[in-house]
Amino acid sequence: MLAVSFGWLGRNREGRWLNSAHGLCQSSCWPGLGRSLRFRTARPAGTRPAGSIVKPAATTDRGYPNSHESAVMSEVFDSPPRSKPVAFGAGALIGALGGLIGLGGAEFRLPLLISLFRFRGLDAVILNKAVSLVVVATALPFRASAVPLADVAGEWPIILNLLAGSLAGAWIGAGWATRLQSQTLYRIIAVLLVAIAGVLLFAHDVVAGAPLFSGAALLLAGVIAGFVIGVIASLLGVAGGEFLIPTLVLLFGADIKLAGSLSLAVSLPTMLVGFARYSLDDSFSVIGLNKAFLLVMAAGSIVGTLIGGLLLGQVPNAVLLPALAAILLISAAKVWRHA
Repeated sequence: MLAVSFGWLGRNREGRWLNSAHGLCQSSCWPGLGRSLRFRTARPAGTRPAGSIVKPAATTDRGYPNSHESAVMSEVFDSPPRSKPVAFGAGALIGALGGLIGLGGAEFRLPLLISLFRFRGLDAVILNKAVSLVVVATALPFRASAVPLADVAGEWPIILNLLAGSLAGAWIGAGWATRLQSQTLYRIIAVLLVAIAGVLLFAHDVVAGAPLFSGAALLLAGVIAGFVIGVIASLLGVAGGEFLIPTLVLLFGADIKLAGSLSLAVSLPTMLVGFARYSLDDSFSVIGLNKAFLLVMAAGSIVGTLIGGLLLGQVPNAVLLPALAAILLISAAKVWRHA
């Protein structure tokens, strides 16, 4: 009786695929599946046939399972323990850190998904995008008490201007992420985390003024800025508020308080487009495989964001922002090492 499982086998010197119990099997025996299937005879639990080669399950050079394996990934890998209480606590802590500066905390959550919970780069990005989507969807109604929705809707030209670029950027960015090699994706994530640290240090406390441009120049600048932010948001799985708020204040001259709500109005459609693009890829199966983990972390993130929002302004920015920037820099170094 044969039992089929998925994983790298390795080749011998003649280029043949090793068969753990049946000698050697040419990849041509199973066209198209030579790289993704191994055969082994049924055996008592806890034993391993002599000569078998046990390596991590097959992955593409992009760092997530091949299409034949995505549905059974959790059965092949010795997955690290992903305790639900730990997921909730981590989500709450990250949400609180983000809430202290008026953000959702996704930029802090992504390194945690990679380093602590040991998700691969693309899987971590998709999970981070899913959690961020839930956090943003719940944050917009809560902000209505501080900034009336009528005031947000009154700035529809700015929202549409940024969306004209961010929707395209989100789609293209997600497409890039699914095609990038895992090593490249890790390095891009690390570089973008450093960029966010720089934004926190030098552009977080921006002051509203007059728009930088007017007329067609402002429209073009808005589309370009939106496109870049959309790409970054998809590559990191974040809402993009850390870039949207400074853009709204510096480029459009929006009030800082209003900019926070406007950024959510831009982020939500942008994230939905990026999420839709990811759903077309095999790697999207990570959502179904980790549904409980995802929901628990999202719940913790919402609670943490609310707590952080209540504490907003309690910690001086002169202390808080450098500390958060340092966390991002350390996280960037750890992610870079994954490459």
